[in-house]
Amino acid sequence: MLPGFLLALREGLEAALVIGIVLGVLVKIDQKQLGRNVWLGVFCGALVSFIAALVLNQIGLEFEGRGEEIFEAAAMLLAAGILTWMVFWVRKQSGAMNDRIEQNVKQSLARQSSGALFGLAFLAVVREGIELALFLLAIRLEIDPGQTYLGAFLGIITAIVVGMLVFSSTRKLSLNRFFQITNILLALFAAGLVGMAVHELNELGWVPAVIEPVWNLNPILSEQSTLGQLLKAMVGYKSEPSLTMVIAYFGYYLVLIMMFLIKRLPKKPIN
Repeated sequence: MLPGFLLALREGLEAALVIGIVLGVLVKIDQKQLGRNVWLGVFCGALVSFIAALVLNQIGLEFEGRGEEIFEAAAMLLAAGILTWMVFWVRKQSGAMNDRIEQNVKQSLARQSSGALFGLAFLAVVREGIELALFLLAIRLEIDPGQTYLGAFLGIITAIVVGMLVFSSTRKLSLNRFFQITNILLALFAAGLVGMAVHELNELGWVPAVIEPVWNLNPILSEQSTLGQLLKAMVGYKSEPSLTMVIAYFGYYLVLIMMFLIKRLPKKPIN
């Protein structure tokens, strides 16, 4: 349940912050009546996200045997790729998010375009919603779907409550600190998805296991225990991993660290 809760909280709070900033700007410039366009965008975005989740889930149920393993591996790798992109994108954009959204709202009002406000809210919700649907699908393939969806529901409710508290009180949420913490969690989720995807590819015979298992931790921490299930969902824990799964898991962190270091290198001035 915890992985679904954390992912939904992250995605839901990011959307809630965007909507809160938009509504806050409308209040500030005395254009509260345009809030209905924003809420319509939120409703349509949530509806499209829900339909996308149902479609993805139905597609997953259609596969059996090798087809199911291929679908699971593809879903996990795609989700890991999007999570990785989010880590870098949010790290770059979070500091200027508030100013950028305010500028977009004011430009929309200057053009007298209420449809732009609808589009801003719609895109904020549908982007986070479809991403969440994909992540939950990847997790659902490995752990109890009921627990996953319950955690996601609680995460969304929590995100809505936190978003309302932030923008209806004098309290300010430190976006930079929030995104720093959740970026670490996203990296853990992504590495786990990569490792589990390689496990599926091992079973397909597309990627050789080389050595299987590399170790056996069942006497210490069984994969079927409560803690083992939680670690499996959060970080891709496997008590009897193959060598290629271990290489993929820790190799992901190595690549991620190298990418961060490259990003931090000072850019050479162009002569």
